[in-house]
Amino acid sequence: MTTLLASAGAALPVLTSLAETGRTSTGEEVLFWCLAPVMVIAALGLVFARRTVYAAMSVVLVMICLAVLYVAQEAPFLGVVQVIVYTGAVMMLFLFVLMLVGVDAADTFTDALGAHRWISAVLGVGLGAVLVSVVLTAADLAPSGLAAANADGNPVGVARIVFGDFVVTLEVVGILLVTAAVGAIVLTHRERLVRRVRQRERADARVAAGETLTPLPAPGVYARSNAMDVAALGPGGRPLEHSVPRVLRVRGQERSVGEVHAHLGPEAVGSTPPERAITGEEQVR
Repeated sequence: MTTLLASAGAALPVLTSLAETGRTSTGEEVLFWCLAPVMVIAALGLVFARRTVYAAMSVVLVMICLAVLYVAQEAPFLGVVQVIVYTGAVMMLFLFVLMLVGVDAADTFTDALGAHRWISAVLGVGLGAVLVSVVLTAADLAPSGLAAANADGNPVGVARIVFGDFVVTLEVVGILLVTAAVGAIVLTHRERLVRRVRQRERADARVAAGETLTPLPAPGVYARSNAMDVAALGPGGRPLEHSVPRVLRVRGQERSVGEVHAHLGPEAVGSTPPERAITGEEQVR
C-alpha cells in the first residue's frame, strides 16, 4: 500500500493538469481508466457477493483505489485518511467482527425477504436520482484550481469544505456509518429456533433426570493418584465413574483403582474401607 501511494505521488507532475489547466492529461486518463473498472467490479462484488467477508474485501479494494485517485489529484491528506481510517480501521473492524461472530447465508437471505426488498428498491431509486442530479450539476462547474483550494494547506482546505460548506452532508454520512454498524449487528444476530432454556429450568430438568447439580468430582484417587483416567473415590470408598472425562470412557481408556494400586487388589473396587478407631492425637487435630 505504501509503495502504491508513493508511486501515485511520484506521478503528480503529470496528473495535475486538470486542477491547473482545466484539462485532463494522458496520465490522468490512463490512471482513471485503469482504476475505474477495478472500482466498478469491486462495487458489483459488494452487491452480488454471497459471503459477507468477500463483500467487505470488495469495499476495501474500492477504498484503496479511491485513495490512489486522491493522492494523484494532490490531496495527500484525503488519501492517507482514506487508507488509515476507513480501510485500516473501520473495514478491518467489520472484518474481525464478521470472522469472529460469523454469518450464515440463510440468515442474510431470510432478512432480505418481505417488505425489506421493496424498501430497499425505493431507497435505491432515490439514491440513484440524487447521484444523477449531483453529476449533472457538477459537470457544468469549472475547476477552481489547487492554488485556491489549498491556499492555507491541504488539511485546512479539507476542513473548511467538510465542516463548513458540506457540514450537513457530513452529518448524513455519519448517520449512514451508524446505520451500517447497526446493520452489522443485525446481520450477526441469529434468531432462535427453539425457546431459550433458563438456568432454573435446566436445573429442574437435571434434578428430574437424577443428575448432579454440583460440579463433577475431579478424577484421581484421594491421596493415592491424580491420573485423569482413574475414577475418584466417593465418601463410601466407591469409585465415581462420572468423574473420568467422557472421552476417555468412550475410548475405553479408563483404569480401575486396582490397576493403579496393585497391592489393593481388584476387590478394592467398589468396597468400603474398614472402620478403625480414632486415636486421641487425631481427635486433637
